[in-house]
Amino acid sequence: MKKRKIVVSVSGASGAIYAKVLFDQLQKLQDQIEKVGVIFSDNAKMIWEQELGNQSYQDYNFDFYHSHDFMAPFASGSAQYDTLIVCPCSMGTMGRIASGLSNDLCTRAADVVLKERRKLILVVRDTPYNLIHINNMKTITEAGGIICPATPSFYSLPSTLEEVAATVVNRVIDLAGFDHSSYRWGEQ
Repeated sequence: MKKRKIVVSVSGASGAIYAKVLFDQLQKLQDQIEKVGVIFSDNAKMIWEQELGNQSYQDYNFDFYHSHDFMAPFASGSAQYDTLIVCPCSMGTMGRIASGLSNDLCTRAADVVLKERRKLILVVRDTPYNLIHINNMKTITEAGGIICPATPSFYSLPSTLEEVAATVVNRVIDLAGFDHSSYRWGEQ
């Protein structure tokens, strides 16, 4: 099996727990991954520190890039990163992606994966949606992206905040095409 190269972009939306659980899951999948590139927006570290009370994002053995580093390999399709996951994804980030703006590394990477017909997964974390949000979701879906709202499920009976977040992250991991084990409806 060919190992995967993926990018995770963490926007300044609330929901840093989703990014943390995603990072934890990706570490467990290292046998399927060649590289993980990570982008933090200007606000993402501050939100992580406020919501999770730590700077544990520094503890992950991934390649971190500044949000304006257009020399990052995945700023070009020739680097062959196959998946971009924006988790959590703010409505502003989604709007810029839908508009085709490439004014930072996240939006440039999104432009690249869409033009190369690779996977773009946006874990949107806002509620309720207005018509602009819905139209942006429609535009991204029509362009080949996947909108995966950070809407947890409860049929697995999660008992901790991380287990609740994992109900969303496990869907993201499935959508990205990784082989992993998680709760499956109707299976023991």
